[in-house]
Amino acid sequence: MEEKKYLKWYNMVGYGSGDIAGNVVYALLSSFVMIYLTNTVGLNAGVVGTLIAASKFFDGVTDVFFGAMIDKTKSRLGKARPWMLYAYIGCAVTLVAIFMIPVNLGKTAQYAWFFIAYTLLNAVFYTANNIAYSALTALVTKNSKERVQMGSYRFIFAFSTSLLIQSITVKAVSVFGGGAAGWRTIAIIYAVIGLVVNTISVLSVKELPEKELQEDENAESAQTEEKYGLIQAAKLLVCNKFYLMICGVYILQQVYTAMVNMGLYYMTYVLKNENLFGVFSWAVNIPLIIALVFTPTLVAKWKGMYQLNLRGYMLGTFGRAMVVVAGYLGSVPLMLLFTAVAALGQGPWQGDMNAVIASCSEYTYLTKKKRIDGAMYSCTSLGVKLGGGLGTAIAGWMLAASGYDGLATVQPESCMKMLHFMYLWLPMLISLVITLVLSRMNVEDTNRKLKEKIM
Repeated sequence: MEEKKYLKWYNMVGYGSGDIAGNVVYALLSSFVMIYLTNTVGLNAGVVGTLIAASKFFDGVTDVFFGAMIDKTKSRLGKARPWMLYAYIGCAVTLVAIFMIPVNLGKTAQYAWFFIAYTLLNAVFYTANNIAYSALTALVTKNSKERVQMGSYRFIFAFSTSLLIQSITVKAVSVFGGGAAGWRTIAIIYAVIGLVVNTISVLSVKELPEKELQEDENAESAQTEEKYGLIQAAKLLVCNKFYLMICGVYILQQVYTAMVNMGLYYMTYVLKNENLFGVFSWAVNIPLIIALVFTPTLVAKWKGMYQLNLRGYMLGTFGRAMVVVAGYLGSVPLMLLFTAVAALGQGPWQGDMNAVIASCSEYTYLTKKKRIDGAMYSCTSLGVKLGGGLGTAIAGWMLAASGYDGLATVQPESCMKMLHFMYLWLPMLISLVITLVLSRMNVEDTNRKLKEKIM
């Protein structure tokens, strides 16, 4: 029997556009915050990395906390939409604050300014906004195909935004006067764009009534479902092996992205052309967008997401291995080609990931008889914050250990070797580990077998 349809095409497009707002924050931070802090403000990469790592301690409980708060929220806008709407105001303010560190402050004050703004952005505002945004996938439709389509639309906007930001930001900063003033202006522009688009995204969908969300073949169990607290929500998440796998993959993905974004250093000092960073961003994002367009069709053809995700990442790992070879050959065209191959393989997981998380939430319901959709989607924010933050921190530590000096025009040989390892080897190794984890993540088949036992 065909599943009931809940959404029109414009609902899914409107929802997906919300990742424009998310990525004017994420792409700007992940791609440029380190080079802004080291080369413009003059901060030490190692100290910045340590501050970012320390900030993660404050992030530790906020993901599950906001997920549980979303699950308990009752308002005219629903559970998730009010959190998504109002939290973004804080995202915009703290994003601008990070990129307007006064250059005349003492170093200690500059480090403190960055740490406070960065921690508020990640631990509070971005967490609440991103978990709410991701949770909407399970709250506005019960149709699995529509959930996959929502994920595809979402990440098409996400990667298009990343592509645009990575392509134009360096030049735009120069156009707006360069230096601290240029970074401040571009951050303000991006923050305003994010506020407008986030509001549009919130208003483009409507959450289903809670009673309809709880309808199931086993309706009596749904009606007797127990309430849960923060600690119980955390226990339910930890007991779900697929949630732990998704968290692991998401964190690794963000570390991977952080290393690839260190390509700005690689292009500047190894390839001697910082403008190549924008060219490589096209080689990453265009294949990802193409893959996302075809993800819903491929999921239907292969009758599920497991085989598509696994085979895609096998291709992605092969592509990154060939980037290593091309890098040591010194061939930029081959590096671009295999960067595109890797991105094409990694695209399907990006498109159907939210649908996999929805299936993961269903697994908790089938095994524990409790719905924790908001808490389940904490893995998205957790992955972005821990993975992205950890990746940036590791990059800072590696740069500092290699003897990097952001105010010097020529870097030591130890730094050049480190840039090769960070940009070529680490992404390939991370892609291999993700492939191994995905090989164990067949949540759809597990849910099918559980339903057969119940019936």
